[in-house]
Amino acid sequence: MDKLRSMEVFVAAVDAGSFTAAAARFRMSPVMVGKHIAQLESTLGARLLARTTRRQGLTEIGQQYVEQCRAILAQIVAAETGAEAMRAGPRGRLKITAPVSFGSEWVGPAMTDYLTLHPEVSLDLNLNDRMVDLVDEGYDAAIRIGDLEDSSMVARALFPYAMVICASPDYLARRGTPRTPADLAGHECLDFMHWPHSVRWRLRGAQGVNGVPPSRFRANNGQALRMAALRGFGIVMQAEVLLAQDIAAGRLAPILAEHLPAARPMHLVYPRDRQATPKLTTFVDFMLERFGPAARLPWAGEPSPIWGHGGGAEPPNGAQLA
Repeated sequence: MDKLRSMEVFVAAVDAGSFTAAAARFRMSPVMVGKHIAQLESTLGARLLARTTRRQGLTEIGQQYVEQCRAILAQIVAAETGAEAMRAGPRGRLKITAPVSFGSEWVGPAMTDYLTLHPEVSLDLNLNDRMVDLVDEGYDAAIRIGDLEDSSMVARALFPYAMVICASPDYLARRGTPRTPADLAGHECLDFMHWPHSVRWRLRGAQGVNGVPPSRFRANNGQALRMAALRGFGIVMQAEVLLAQDIAAGRLAPILAEHLPAARPMHLVYPRDRQATPKLTTFVDFMLERFGPAARLPWAGEPSPIWGHGGGAEPPNGAQLA
């Protein structure tokens, strides 16, 4: 027999004072009520009810057990009520992971907008460039860059993850503007330590590593390279999402646009068997509206409300990305 149903029947029999009244409530026979209680007594190894020809009463163990049953059943009702409430509207805690550069520059600020729209949702954002196991680590969704291999996930396309090559106007005024990849050989090129040698500064229309000399400044973090470029130390190649606002403000100028590496795909992924709770569906809809395939960074052409008021700023010196 279902133990929870037996507990419900036992509590009903105690509250109603008879098996007959409990039987009417659950649409079963009084004999079946007795079987439910007998099953509980067999499991516990103790009598719950002391019966006489005129009345029945709780034993000492029965008194304690009925209170515990009431508490358990109340918790179940509360859990079911909470689950129904969560499905009725977006509420609860979301756990999201995103790459460091895109997450810090764009996802983090956007999440304040999402949380403002949904005041009953809380959100944990973990910025990490490693491949997180969503199921094992309890994440609701992740943003991933590059080709996807895990077909067990639902994948929704975001805008492509493009690279851009930039330098400060001060640097270009001092050292000149490279016109071809070969010109980089005479410049200070800031190097990202995590690039394999085979893809280091590999640009379109150029061979090998394009003659770029060993960098005097290498870092394993794009923000460190960005800051060096802003201080006029050299030329940086990093994700467009990391440098877009500096370009829009004129702090950095894009160069060699026609030689940029091909953009990589970027997706929002979440487990295929994850229940479509309102908090997850509203988050997915928000991310697709804000960062979907049609979204554009604020300096890359047409104004877009996706990036907030004032988006669509013209790039400095009329430069455009391909």
